Amino acid sequence: MSGKQHHPRTPARKVVGLLATATSLIAAVALSQPIAAAAAPAGSDNSAQRLAAISSSIDQSGVDGISWHTDTVSKRVVVTADESVSAADLASLRRTAGSDAGSLRVERTHGVFRALGSAGSAIYGGGYRCSLGFNVVKGGVYYFLTAGHCGKVANTWYANSSQSTLIGPTEGYSFPGNDYSLVRYANTSLSHPGGYTVGDAFVGESVKRTGSTTGTRSGTVTALNVTVKYQGGGRVSGMIQTTVCAEPGDSGGAMYDGTKALGLTSGGSGDCSRGGTTFFQPVREAANAYGVTVF
Repeated sequence: MSGKQHHPRTPARKVVGLLATATSLIAAVALSQPIAAAAAPAGSDNSAQRLAAISSSIDQSGVDGISWHTDTVSKRVVVTADESVSAADLASLRRTAGSDAGSLRVERTHGVFRALGSAGSAIYGGGYRCSLGFNVVKGGVYYFLTAGHCGKVANTWYANSSQSTLIGPTEGYSFPGNDYSLVRYANTSLSHPGGYTVGDAFVGESVKRTGSTTGTRSGTVTALNVTVKYQGGGRVSGMIQTTVCAEPGDSGGAMYDGTKALGLTSGGSGDCSRGGTTFFQPVREAANAYGVTVF
């Protein structure tokens, strides 16, 4: 993120939640190619309970670099594997599903799934750069939401890289598991524009996101309630999966549809030259967790 103050109607300049480190993370192109998408055996039991059992077995597999969700239309569990996942890992995933392996659909994406650090309005703290998401209020006190993996690494945030302009302290964070954090505006000289209300994403929705690294980008929601295991540690669930590209430094930035506040940038693969897959923490869950209101 470039230490700028958030501007009106740019979700506090919707800083994309890709934690910016001194060394940029390699983004991967999200070009999904179905692999062995065999049809489920005739007469197989693809009940919700069975699909839940398959999902649980994937979660317990120990394989990182994957995301998965249940497709209720095709009645399959869809697994997306990044380039770090070997053929042996994929075979292991199928073995964990046992006789229900036919209910798995495996897709590949280029690059590596990572929590993205660095990018809307840039915010700096703990040696990292992230992005500011949505401004919120509670009891007349102003805060903003950003990524949880950003809140985990910094107790105090600044509006510039020299850290001479204070924003305020991290009031709380949740990562892994979730990926959201709350920062309080302690500097009363800073503005905190709004213009958004909380909404819920749907598959096929056209969305935008803004981050301090790559600005505003567009894409489509491809899945909901997705679980991701990032390389280097960090399992998050309940994510929104999209085709919007993002790069390191975009972490925490806002994802929206018009004036609907939908998500906070969490992580993904790819870059904005080739494209990518990016995951977002739903804003509603974060706002409810802290009892704050997006405005």
